[in-house]
Order: sequence, then structure tokens, then C-alpha cells
Amino acid sequence: MPGEVRKIVELMSKERGLPKEVIVSALVEGMRTAAQKKLGPQAEVEAMYNEEKGEIEVFRLYEVVEEVHNPEKEISLSEARQKNPSARVGDVIGEPVDVRDLGRIAAQLTKQILTQRIRGAERELIYQEYKDKIGEIVSGFVHRFHKRDVILSLGRAEALLPEKEQIPTERYHRGERLKALLIEVRRTGDPQLVVSRTHPEFLKKLFEREVPEIREGIVQIVAVAREPGRRAKMAVISKDPEVDPVGACVGLRGSRVQVVVQELKGEKIDIIPWDPDPARLVYNALAPAECTQVIVDEETKTLEVIVPDDQLSLAIGREGQNVRLASKLLGWRIDVYSETQYARRQDPEFLKMLEVEGLSEEVAGRLYDAGINSVKALAEADPQKVAEVGRLRLAEAQELVTRAREKLAGEG
Repeated sequence: MPGEVRKIVELMSKERGLPKEVIVSALVEGMRTAAQKKLGPQAEVEAMYNEEKGEIEVFRLYEVVEEVHNPEKEISLSEARQKNPSARVGDVIGEPVDVRDLGRIAAQLTKQILTQRIRGAERELIYQEYKDKIGEIVSGFVHRFHKRDVILSLGRAEALLPEKEQIPTERYHRGERLKALLIEVRRTGDPQLVVSRTHPEFLKKLFEREVPEIREGIVQIVAVAREPGRRAKMAVISKDPEVDPVGACVGLRGSRVQVVVQELKGEKIDIIPWDPDPARLVYNALAPAECTQVIVDEETKTLEVIVPDDQLSLAIGREGQNVRLASKLLGWRIDVYSETQYARRQDPEFLKMLEVEGLSEEVAGRLYDAGINSVKALAEADPQKVAEVGRLRLAEAQELVTRAREKLAGEG
């Protein structure tokens, strides 16, 4: 039917969101390939789209010659002039091929090539659409699961949320709406997009959406440290002395920070004021614990933080989480000591005790406070007393006493 191809082109272009030229090119290539297969490898075949008729025309090409040696490719001058009186030697004459004669092979080949071309064109469109959006938040629905990975539907495109980029405490459900940070765009592969919910930048972008002062550049997020799904620390600074950066991020009655917490399924977020002085910054980062003293070692980028005895567990946090996040935030190593621990460490004898293999600082502290305050004292101590004071098994206490004696002998 005249115009049938035009209708197909327009319909597919609209459905797929692709330029008509891509569809036409694929259809033309499919018909040309089908004709080539039908007519044999020796035949010269050309196909083109007739815009006026809205149809694809296929021609078998022959070179006009005086004497025919290859009938697959050549036509005599006399025969050519029967088709075109003005034909001359060296001309190329196209003989129309009825596409209806190509049969089912033509349809299958055309469909195959069309599918490949469309997939390639769609991939390129997706690449061009998203390549400049790396580092931005995208939103989609949980579409399907592949092993432990989640595939999100973003409309035309799909995005891969790998297991390592998932918040460990989250469980995803098909159809659930999800936001994530776009971290990679690939030209090939399926899916082409890779997203993350654990990246520190994801937290920054979520706050950027909720806090106008961040979008306007008044408040700046300087550093972020996360243990995804559990806790995060974020340091902020304001370019305007009239604007409190922490208050701006928290919002009235916590309204702004709560939106981010809800998106992260309950991840606790500590927002602190940034300070270029690491000693002052660590005071803020270890809050709510109070710090008595901070000793800075610029060369090794280490901070020794001394806190009141009753604040030690608070400063360190559950399983060391508080001090670990503070260390990530600053990019410095942080060693936290209670005032009692720090006082012990000023005694060279206590530091020598820590050199005894297998003796932890916690046990050494108990022994020190009980009067076993040097390697010599440990070597001469009754293992039974060491076990009681250090809260050890007798065999462990005997091993420590033996190692203390070995250390003394080695030094002697």
C-alpha cells in the first residue's frame, strides 16, 4: 500500500522518541540486506526511501558495457538503451526490484536490523541525555531485581543500583519510588546508568534540594562522612555572618533535616559548624562529648583528644562509630583518651608496659592503677593477682608475666 512505510516511520518515531531518519535508515538497510541475500553476493543492490511516495525502493545496479562478461553485474549497451535510450558505456542502470518478491526473509532481516538500530539509537540518546547529569539526583521506581542488585526504571532509561551502593539497612520493593545519585553513565551495557544511595555526595545533594541557602551559595557543605543507614556527620559554613549554617540545614523545628532523614530511612545526621582549625573542628565533630584538651600533630595528621573519664564512651560512640565518623570528616587520625588514660601515658614506665606483647591498654590501665605500674613490677607479680586485677584467665595472666620477664631479659 502506498504510504505504508511512512505510517510505520511516523508511528515508531513517536512511540520511541527517535528521529524519523533513524527509523528510515534502519528500514532501508534492512530491505537492501534482504535484497542482497535474495539476489546473491555478486549483485550490486541499492535501496532508498522515496519521500513523496512514502515507500522504500530497491534497485539492482548494472554497469553498461560493450560486451557482457559478468551478467550478474553488467548489461550490454543495446539492452540498456531499450530501458534508457540515452544510456552510454560506463553508465550504471538501476533495475527496480519488487520488494514483495523478497518474502518472509526480508521481513525478518528488516525487523532484526531495525531492532538493532533502534536499540543503538536509544542507547545514544540515553547517553547524551544523562552524561552531563553525573553527580545529580535521579528518581525512579524499583522495576526488577537481578541477584542482589536493584534495577530502577527512570522512564526511557533503566538504572542499576548495585548491592555495594545500597544502604545496608534498606529493603526495596517492586514499584517503590526511590531517589539515588547518578555516579556513572555508560555508552554500552545494560543498564547504562549506575546510581548510588551510599555516596556522601548523595547526602549533600539531598540537603541542596531542601535548603535554599545551600542552592543560593550562602551556606556551603564542606565535608561529609557517612556510615550509610546508621549515622552521618556533615560540616557546614556560612558566607553570611547573619546566617547560621547549622540552623539553616536543620530548619524550623528540624523540618529540613527530617526530610533528608526520612529519605535515608532513619539515618541519623549530625550537622556541625566547620572550622579550618582541626583542633576546634574535632571539638565540634565529637559532640555531644566534651573535650578537655586536643594535641595536634601536623606532621602525621594525628589528633590526640582528651575527654573527661565519664565522657570517654560518649566520645568514642557505639562500636567506635562517633570517633570513626569524626576521623573521616576531618581526614585526620583521631586518638581519644580519658583524662586518666592520658595521665598514665605521661609515665614512661606505662608506655613500656604497652610494649609487652598481648597486653592491651585497657588491661595495662587496670594493672597500673593497682600498683603493677612497670614492666619490672609485672614480671615480679603473682599471676593470680594479675588475673584478678586484669580480669583475665589465669593462663593469660601467666603468659603476660612470662613475656614481661622476657622483655626485661632482652633489655638487660
